[in-house]
Amino acid sequence: MQNLEPKEVFGIFAEITQVPRPSKKEGKIIAFLQDFAKKHHLEHATDQAGNIIIRKPATVGYEAKPGIILQAHMDMVCEKNADIQHDFDNDPIETYVDGDWLKARGTTLGADNGIGMAMALATLCSDQIKHPALECLFTVDEETGLTGAFALDNHLLKGKSLINLDSEDDGQIFIGCAGGIDTVATFPIAWEKAPADYFAAKVSIKGLLGGHSGDDIEKGRGNANKILNRFLYRLNEQTDLRISHIDGGNLRNAIAREAYAIICVPHDYKEPLRIELNHFIADIEQEIGKTETGFRMELESESLPGQVLAKELSVRLIQAVYACPHGVMAMSRDMPGLVESSTNLASIKMDGQEIIITTSQRSSIESAKHDVRQMVACTFKLAGATVTHGDGYPGWKPNVDSALLRTAQQSFSHLFGETAKVRAIHAGLECGLFLEKYPHLDMISIGPDMRGVHSPSEQLSIKSTQRCWMWLQNILENL
Repeated sequence: MQNLEPKEVFGIFAEITQVPRPSKKEGKIIAFLQDFAKKHHLEHATDQAGNIIIRKPATVGYEAKPGIILQAHMDMVCEKNADIQHDFDNDPIETYVDGDWLKARGTTLGADNGIGMAMALATLCSDQIKHPALECLFTVDEETGLTGAFALDNHLLKGKSLINLDSEDDGQIFIGCAGGIDTVATFPIAWEKAPADYFAAKVSIKGLLGGHSGDDIEKGRGNANKILNRFLYRLNEQTDLRISHIDGGNLRNAIAREAYAIICVPHDYKEPLRIELNHFIADIEQEIGKTETGFRMELESESLPGQVLAKELSVRLIQAVYACPHGVMAMSRDMPGLVESSTNLASIKMDGQEIIITTSQRSSIESAKHDVRQMVACTFKLAGATVTHGDGYPGWKPNVDSALLRTAQQSFSHLFGETAKVRAIHAGLECGLFLEKYPHLDMISIGPDMRGVHSPSEQLSIKSTQRCWMWLQNILENL
């Protein structure tokens, strides 16, 4: 990576990939940023949440211009393929170049939002870039709760404009985002002794694309939790299905790529089970095969477990997950092509005493966000689950009269002879929370092309990063 252009950006990103930085475990990357500020003799401060701000004075001739804030988050989504051995708390990310794409070997790359951090840091250590007084804000725990943005002090920032570097589309300027909230359902586990004369098997869903639960939700990708549960429902209608264990998905903001269940069926259903699996695979491939070319469903024999979920509980669980909505709920009436509201059936986990089902809802309209939240909650309450909600976070209302937006548009046109597309995004950015604390802020969000974020297929375009770096420098110079 050290030989990629722009070297000043990719050199820093290479260093960032060597620093473990899972959400809520940002201690090592905090130390990295503090050391960076000290090395370059820059003023810096760390707040109680762990957010870091690094300041650099205006270059000569820019002292009278209003200050500008560059912002990125420190943490990364930690997802890996099941066959990969990787400890995100301690191991560096192993990267490689594939044509124009920078990728990681079987794990998330962390370009979300490591490349945004790298561009901000490259700006701070450059003697060539002209800019007003500069503040670079690095927040913690964006991916699992926006904790850093929530806790940010409302007197810390001095700049009048903010460029968020957490977008994933070259040549696009984001001026709004969706708000979000989590809904978690829990079922107390009741066990029964496993029938002695039953056949046990592990049913697995693998190879799905997954992706970001906001930005990718409208792309028709399969949800491993929904597909697995659909198969279980089908079996339950045909035979005395018993479930010993179920596990699917990981993160609330990622579409579930993998899921499995350990099931028990009567011995005389052993062969029909395999036939039914083949019929089911054919159905799913017909429905999503053109999108999910890597989809696999496997059946492996297992030793008969000692206990299974109580039959009544497993029926309620299967029916509730089947009824729970997943995907796009409404499209925007104001911005064609933009998802307005959605919900993601993120994960199903068992901890020995409870079955925990995590979902997340998003909408650019606050009332619609809560409408979908209540819809999901009612689905699980009707099945006897206990339902709780997270605090949620606000959306970011677009400002089409933004002076920063005009500068960014003019800069892109000047550099590349193209018109930058102005968009809102169906994903959570920290900008909505910044605006609550600093109502005066003029904000945009930009970034290079990334694909497959929040999954091991995450990749970053090298050429797009070059363009975004040129664009950012030009914006700063022409504010």
